[in-house]
Amino acid sequence: MVILKTLSFRTTSFPLPSSDVTTNTRNSCWKPPQAAVKPNFHLPMRSFELKNRTSSEDIKSLRLITAIKTPYLPDGRFDLEAYDDLLNVQIEQGAEGVIVGGTTGEGQLMSWEEHIMLIAHTVNCFGGKIKVIGNTGSNSTREAIHATEQGFAVGMHAALHINPYYGKTSLDGMLAHFQNVLCMGPTIIYNVPGRTGQDIPPHVIQTLAESANLAGVKECVGNDRIKLYTDNGIVVWSGNDDQCHDARWGYGATGVISVTSNLVPGLMRELMYGGKNSTLNSKLLPLIDWLFHMPNPIGLNTALAQLGVVRPVFRLPFVPLPVEKRIDFANLVKEIGREHFVGNKDVEVLDDDDFFLVSRY
Repeated sequence: MVILKTLSFRTTSFPLPSSDVTTNTRNSCWKPPQAAVKPNFHLPMRSFELKNRTSSEDIKSLRLITAIKTPYLPDGRFDLEAYDDLLNVQIEQGAEGVIVGGTTGEGQLMSWEEHIMLIAHTVNCFGGKIKVIGNTGSNSTREAIHATEQGFAVGMHAALHINPYYGKTSLDGMLAHFQNVLCMGPTIIYNVPGRTGQDIPPHVIQTLAESANLAGVKECVGNDRIKLYTDNGIVVWSGNDDQCHDARWGYGATGVISVTSNLVPGLMRELMYGGKNSTLNSKLLPLIDWLFHMPNPIGLNTALAQLGVVRPVFRLPFVPLPVEKRIDFANLVKEIGREHFVGNKDVEVLDDDDFFLVSRY
């Protein structure tokens, strides 16, 4: 049984910024798809500054993008020293981009202040060596616009956007949501129906592809969908590590947005650059299956703690994998080779009471 070590401590409240959004009088009769929407009229001018801006063409060429883990201190705050070490390893071993604050990086457990701060930190420290793609998506169009505006203001190279989840909208509403954020800069659209409960159908993507700001799609539906897009000139990254080898070499995918590359970035780069390699792919599949045995990022957080590169601290509701699975991971590291994994410490199983589960931070 995992022993809960919940830390309670004083939290600091940050005053919300006053809104600079002006009110627009709209027609009461909404007629899709010619809705009375003016995407840019209320955005501050800093959205269009040229600080660290890049083109969508620069993003389209990236083969290996890592959905980077966010490590924590025992009180639940960001461990920026460990985070910087993770980024340096990604750069050294050939990753070309990082997703900051994605599902893997637990953006859903961050305040927007934390989220934008982490994007800014990543840009300031590593933006000249790796493309920084901020996950500024939301199921609220207002929040997505505001976060994306802030993300580009602090210098991120591109934004990652998901379709509205939980409070799902119509396909017309989905299209309007994306169009209102796509105009702000290079964008990757993320389709993962297993998390959102709603597929982004091809005709929506094909409409969005008319914008020069669409860098491409992170697609989790499968390789047949990837081929449908690549046959029509739309850039796609596989969102499924277990399918990314075949997606890259058999279905036209540009590359992968990967979780596994947090652990073995060099091998994942080889998988994307080295040509068809069924042997390497088969070698990695047991690790990938282990990582996704439970919802991501539970497996990754557990693995990085076992490798000694992050502290064994979890923000709830995530909890570590049970000891049996931790033993399995230690065996996988030995089979694949410790030298291929991040860090330089021996892999440990860890005891249940080594883990801290933080509910307030």
